[in-house]
Amino acid sequence: MLGGCRWLALEVTYLDPVVEFYRERLNLEPIVRSDREVAFPIGPDGDVERARGSTDRSGSGTGSELRLRRPEGVPRGGLHTHYAFACPSDVYDHWYERLDDDLELQEVDFGSMRSLYADDPAGNCVEIAGADPPSGSGDLQLTRFFEVVLEVEDLPDAEAFYVDLGFEVVDRGSNRRRTRLSTGAVDLELWEPHLGLADARGGVHVDLGLEAADPDAVADAVSDRVTKWERIEDGVRIRDRDGHYITLVEIGT
Repeated sequence: MLGGCRWLALEVTYLDPVVEFYRERLNLEPIVRSDREVAFPIGPDGDVERARGSTDRSGSGTGSELRLRRPEGVPRGGLHTHYAFACPSDVYDHWYERLDDDLELQEVDFGSMRSLYADDPAGNCVEIAGADPPSGSGDLQLTRFFEVVLEVEDLPDAEAFYVDLGFEVVDRGSNRRRTRLSTGAVDLELWEPHLGLADARGGVHVDLGLEAADPDAVADAVSDRVTKWERIEDGVRIRDRDGHYITLVEIGT
């Protein structure tokens, strides 16, 4: 069984302007910073870690992180990656008003929710979706990673891989070569190369952390199709045929 997204890492050439974007535009404050990487906590658990001033990713760190990483090693992190944050539905309009003055936004009404799209300085398409229940507080929040889009070369092959990993197919594109999958906690879209909504693209060599009830069993289910398998401090890390790194982290650790 798979759970939510523990981290999404993006490759950036120059950290400072991208860090400023996420601090000034999206109210995110880093908890980890080095010459190579900056990490921002996402969601309520991230708020607790930020309040403590924590820089420790072990122990109680069950929240999510957005990691910005210079290209000085592997995994590198995703390039031109379309991904989405969820926010409470009652603060979505506040996010739109906050960002509309300074950024060129696009908006899509999906019926059950609305989403805004904007590009960060590194060329990633950032989506904020009013996908979560109302908070009642009115505070600007980003509650979790809602969606990550991966670019793949062979869609049927990639779809079969991620289904065996533990995702469930929830939608397939009729006009575009794309498949949407979900764990119930986070959605993954697989796109063959094309421009999507807001001219977004799927990320290449993305580094993604996912919760798993049994990381070893999940990794073993696709072991015949990975190009790399290794045990690391966080869990089990595998690399798919398209060069995306997936680290499986035990739920609750």
